[in-house]
Amino acid sequence: MSLEEFLHNLHFDIDKANQPNWEVDWEDAPLAYKLYRGLPVAPLSEEVPLTLTGGEPSAKLDINRVGHFLWYVFGLTQLSQSVMQIDSTDQDTFPMQSYRRYAPSGGALYPNELYVYLKVEGLPDGVYHYDVAHHSLVLLREGNFDFYLARALGNRCDIPSCFGIVFVSTMFWKNFFKYNNFAYRLQGLDAGVLIGQLMEVAKRFGFATGVYFQFLDTAINHLLGLSDLEESVYSVIPLSVEATNWSMSGEDRHKNIIADELKQELPAIQTNHFERSLRIKEYPMITAMNKASNLESTWSFREIKGRTIAEYGENTVTLPHTKSLPYDLAEICKNRFSPDMDFVLEKVDQQQLAALLQEAMAAFSYRNDLDVAYNNDPPRVTIYSSLYMVEGIPNGAYYYDSTEHMLREIRPGDHRLHLQNGMSFNNVNLLQVPICLHVAGDKDFYKKELGYRGYRIQQMEAGMLVQRLLLAASALGMGGHPLLGFDANLSDELYKINRQGRTSLIQLPIGPYRPRPMLKGSLHG
Repeated sequence: MSLEEFLHNLHFDIDKANQPNWEVDWEDAPLAYKLYRGLPVAPLSEEVPLTLTGGEPSAKLDINRVGHFLWYVFGLTQLSQSVMQIDSTDQDTFPMQSYRRYAPSGGALYPNELYVYLKVEGLPDGVYHYDVAHHSLVLLREGNFDFYLARALGNRCDIPSCFGIVFVSTMFWKNFFKYNNFAYRLQGLDAGVLIGQLMEVAKRFGFATGVYFQFLDTAINHLLGLSDLEESVYSVIPLSVEATNWSMSGEDRHKNIIADELKQELPAIQTNHFERSLRIKEYPMITAMNKASNLESTWSFREIKGRTIAEYGENTVTLPHTKSLPYDLAEICKNRFSPDMDFVLEKVDQQQLAALLQEAMAAFSYRNDLDVAYNNDPPRVTIYSSLYMVEGIPNGAYYYDSTEHMLREIRPGDHRLHLQNGMSFNNVNLLQVPICLHVAGDKDFYKKELGYRGYRIQQMEAGMLVQRLLLAASALGMGGHPLLGFDANLSDELYKINRQGRTSLIQLPIGPYRPRPMLKGSLHG
């Protein structure tokens, strides 16, 4: 199977993309977090702040503050236990227990890991792994690596002005064991959701951030001691107190840097981590995609222009402009809920819908290495919606024009049953959902400019927008449930985007819900 065919099948015909006769071996499942052995450990404070209400003033930047930041980004936050019935006629129930984090993950498998390069008080300078299970930092490589990292990013960032660099990686086996090759699509989305959470938390801590999607992959993996066959970094995120310079001047900015040459400057490190699975199967398509996506020369880095969305009909709904939602991020993260059959059909007003869309898209404006500087291009991923019983808006399918903050009607009418028929699993009753959103992007994922790396970048940007929508929904007292088990051809036809070279990347029903019986306990001090 060619890589092009593989990516097409991932989106439109998953049975053809997956390996045949796949059976999940739950008894040999991997852990949802990575555990290193025999390395120095720095415990982090468990006395985390209980509220995150806004950009905090620059406080003492030390290991405690970094630890609080990491916990809100990706720490274990809650143990929950709920009771499920096997079917509606069965009287027997069984408990389901899970460890929650504030960033959701497909199947709660969390294929991503966090690594940080830190230069803060109370900690030796160096590269660390964030040990989620023990809320601690594991030292992988001690020293100052400013010069190395600057060149791995193509001399496009003032690394010395940053107190830290976050690396979001993907461990391929952690969700391949369940989802087979479909894991490749999930891994990008999960990474994006995590990045979206990280950037929202960074705002509350007063940190300046941005996302580098393009870097010398094998050089970064070499720094962290990662095997390209098991795990690879997907994004690099600088952290600073003041905004860093993303347009470094001088001849170094245009010098071509080769990954293999850069790697020679650092000795390899040998680490040992615990892998609960004893029978790890091969995933050749995922490693092939990862290799095809690698960048080995800084002259491969590209900027791209967003593409204008074709205008729709004349029927529009201008949405009211709303003030930024004044919420405590810690509180809405705790309250975030993914309803299954728990949605309750209640009227949503136009003000709530406007706040949801405006808040999510405003937060989605972020610094990255893809946008052409000073060019106000449209976003690469956009929002379409199927609305029912939203006060002041006729039922129908719409495109959300974020520039004008208005809905452009595509098809009038009630499309809930149409979308329900396109779902692979009826785990959500869309007839009970007033707002069903679709995050969409270019079908060719900017392949001409970015190659196969464009696919995983597109999935990450979709995940980032989804997390913003989930947080905004929680702030409005609603729940959202991201879904990939839907017929993209059907939703593309509904919104008439197939003829524009665009496609639906993820489906997100949002609405009021009834609380589910669940026993929950907080895991912070």
